[in-house]
Amino acid sequence: MPPPLPEGRVIDVPGIGEVFTRVTAPVPGSVPVLLLHGWTVSADLNWFRVYERLATTRQVIAIDHQGHGRGVRSEQPFSLERCADAGAGVLEVLGIERAIVAGYSMGGPISLLLAHRHPDRVAGLVLGATSLEWRSTWLERLQWRLLPIVELLSGFTTGKGIAPRVVRQAMEEDPTLEVWRPWLVAEMQRGHVPDVFNAGRALSRYDARPWVDEIDAPASVVLTTEDRLVRPRKQRQLAKRLDATTHAIAGDHDAPLVLADPFGTALQQAIDDVARHDWAAKTHLRSIQ
Repeated sequence: MPPPLPEGRVIDVPGIGEVFTRVTAPVPGSVPVLLLHGWTVSADLNWFRVYERLATTRQVIAIDHQGHGRGVRSEQPFSLERCADAGAGVLEVLGIERAIVAGYSMGGPISLLLAHRHPDRVAGLVLGATSLEWRSTWLERLQWRLLPIVELLSGFTTGKGIAPRVVRQAMEEDPTLEVWRPWLVAEMQRGHVPDVFNAGRALSRYDARPWVDEIDAPASVVLTTEDRLVRPRKQRQLAKRLDATTHAIAGDHDAPLVLADPFGTALQQAIDDVARHDWAAKTHLRSIQ
């Protein structure tokens, strides 16, 4: 059996296609939160351990990006910009004027692009284990250059051996995951391989440094201090450019899966931070009108 999950809907977003979306009930008086997942995983894999926690205080919306999980299959090539537009489109179809946008890993660039392209939709940003770019060092550029080789090798395997190994490693860190082992393995095998690799290429080209200062939204960063995929130094640079508050957890990049309580606490605090900032800004605006 899967873990408890919010209602799943397929939302037809004009210009994008059918976007698989998790949606919880509205919570009067609070700003909804839109959750944007990381590379190679689905919304459920990234967020299933915090859905219930967040839904007690605000409406939660989570989407699968193109080619990931149950995400839209499109003839249009994958792009981070299209993912951002899909998130904004889902909010529009649901009748949600503004939301706090929370992105983890690849969801960070998508969140920043959403705030840049659709600023009126964004009440605040929460960014976890992410960066302004992934190509400033020679090692990062080398890693992305090896992506075509990995893609070629994937053509000789179904990939079914990878998911069980990842799940076994996660259970070594958090044995409570055992009850969901079959679901975790199956969920990791969802997705459209060409889109996933194209997402990697999009990340290799991504660089928000030229335009990130144009974003005018309160921000908070969930900083994974033992992250080997997105170095803490890069996460701190992002927080500095956004003048963001930070909430650190002693975890690696898989913190949402294996450190459910610390990650959930940090995420909740970060969301509350930007919600308070947004409320204060709106109160000040009303006072001077």
